[in-house]
Amino acid sequence: MQEFSDEEFCGNISAARKAALDGPVFITEQGVRTHVLLSASEFDRITRRDPLVSDLLTANDGLDYELDIPPRTYDERHIDL
Repeated sequence: MQEFSDEEFCGNISAARKAALDGPVFITEQGVRTHVLLSASEFDRITRRDPLVSDLLTANDGLDYELDIPPRTYDERHIDL
C-alpha cells in the first residue's frame, strides 16, 4: 500500500494510478487518509456478489426459463434404522 498527500497526488496522478495496480493507494490531507485509489479490477473484485435466483429469474435477458418440478407424492416411506 502506498500513500500520497493530496499535493503529491495532484502533481503526479500517473504515478498514483500506476501504484494502484499493485494495491490500494491512500490519499491524505494534512496527514489524514481521506480517499483510497483502487484499480478497476480490484474494485470489481471486492464489490462483486453472486447473483440471487430472483435476479436471474427477473432478468430481462430474452431467455425463457422453465423449471420442471415433479409432483409431490405422499407415499409412505419405509426406512430401516
